[in-house]
Amino acid sequence: MLKFKQFTTYDQLLLRLTYCEGIGITGKGKILKQLVQHKAVNYSADQLSHIAQLNRTKHQFIESFTRLTDEALELKILDQQWITYFDPRYPKQLKEIHDAPCVLFYKGDIELLSTTKCLGIVGAREATTYAYRVVQQMIPALIESNIITISGLAKGVDCAAHYQTLTKGGKTIGVVACGLDYCYPKEAVSLFNEMCQTHLVLSEHPKGIRPKPYFFPMRNRIIAGIADALCVIEAKQRSGALITAQLALEYGKDVFAVPGDILSGQSHGCHELILDGAICTTSGQQIVTEAHFYR
Repeated sequence: MLKFKQFTTYDQLLLRLTYCEGIGITGKGKILKQLVQHKAVNYSADQLSHIAQLNRTKHQFIESFTRLTDEALELKILDQQWITYFDPRYPKQLKEIHDAPCVLFYKGDIELLSTTKCLGIVGAREATTYAYRVVQQMIPALIESNIITISGLAKGVDCAAHYQTLTKGGKTIGVVACGLDYCYPKEAVSLFNEMCQTHLVLSEHPKGIRPKPYFFPMRNRIIAGIADALCVIEAKQRSGALITAQLALEYGKDVFAVPGDILSGQSHGCHELILDGAICTTSGQQIVTEAHFYR
C-alpha cells in the first residue's frame, strides 16, 4: 500500500476535495485558485467551505471532509493512477482554463499529455456514413505530422476518431465522464481497454463514479482545454460537440468545422460554426497547415 505521507500536502488536499460531498467544480476551483495564489494548504474544513462560498451544502462538506482521514483516503486511491494540478505532468494548457480539474485520474501513457501536438475531434453520436468517411480521410495526415487525437470515447464520431487513429498507427487520448473502472458506452469496451493499455484515458472522476448527464459537459471542457485545436465533424444545431467548440473558442483555440449536407440537418451546427468564424475544413492536411499548435 502507498504511504500517504509520500504525497505532497497539495496532493492530499486536492485528492480529499475530489472525494468530498457537498462541493462542485466551482467550489473546488475557488479553493484551487486560493492555493495557487497564497501557497498555503493548512486550512480547516470550515475555512475551505468559506473559500468555496458554500452555503446550502456547507455542513455536508465539512462533515465529509472531516470523515476523510488520511487512512480512509489512502484506501480510496489504492490501485489508481492520478496527477494533481501541481504535478509537472499536468497539461499546461489545461491550467489556463478557469475551472481546471484539481485531479486527473488516468490509465495508459501519461506522457502523451506533453510529448506532441493535440487535436480534438468531436461530432455526432448518431453519425452518418459521411461522417465516418470524413474521419477516415482526415486521420492519416494528422498521424504523419505526429498529431495526437483527443475525444470523448462516445459512440459515433468520437469512437471513430479513436479507432481510426489506432488502426493507422497514431496515438489517441480519451476523456470520459465517469470513473475509469466503468466503460460508457459499453459498446466501446474493447476500444476503451486497448486505449487504457497503449494510449491514454483520462477522467476527473475516481473509481466508483458512474456517468451522469451533467458530467458530459464537464468532460467537454477538459477536451477543449487539453487540445491545441478542435475539429467538429457532423454536429446538429443542439449538440454536445457545439458545447466543446464554444469552450475551445473561449479558450483561444482554433476551431475547424467540416461542412455537410445542407438539407439533412445533420451538419447545421457545423454550418453555424463556420458562419460564426470557425475555419471551414475539408482535409486533415489543411488542419495540419493552418492550426496553431502550441507545443
